[in-house]
Amino acid sequence: MLVYQDLISGDELLSDSFPYKEILDGILWEVEGKWVVQGAVDVDIGANPSAEGAEDDEGVDDQAVKVVDIVDTFRLQEQPAFNKKQFVSYIKNYIKNLTPKLDGEKQEFFKKNIEAATKFLLAKLSDLQFFVGESMHDDGTMVFAYYKEGATDPTFLYIGVGLKEVKC
Repeated sequence: MLVYQDLISGDELLSDSFPYKEILDGILWEVEGKWVVQGAVDVDIGANPSAEGAEDDEGVDDQAVKVVDIVDTFRLQEQPAFNKKQFVSYIKNYIKNLTPKLDGEKQEFFKKNIEAATKFLLAKLSDLQFFVGESMHDDGTMVFAYYKEGATDPTFLYIGVGLKEVKC
């Protein structure tokens, strides 16, 4: 299994269990999330509660909760929305912190493509949800989520060069 960790914080943000598609020349990774039900499971054992004197609403206290698989699996922490000024400030700081951690080839790729990624994200800014890893590191890689038109499940966006692949 492959896990993708944030180069800055070390938080696990993604794994190969969630396939990604590269967009914008590979600077951004797009991953489809899914809403899933987690918690108590209703098991039908074939008994007829009304025949056994039980009320229809009697039974297990249902603690089922709907969660987004990626958010739940990697314990992502949602952050307040950014306005344009805050987002640009975050990206500038992120570039400053990430660039020294990249080797020459990745560094050049990052510098060449981060502007296109920033413009792409700014165009969607009002629709984005913002997440960080479980350590809630201020300078770490942010994960962005939005709903494509007509979609009921969120799509997540990662800055791919900000992640390192680790074999488990």
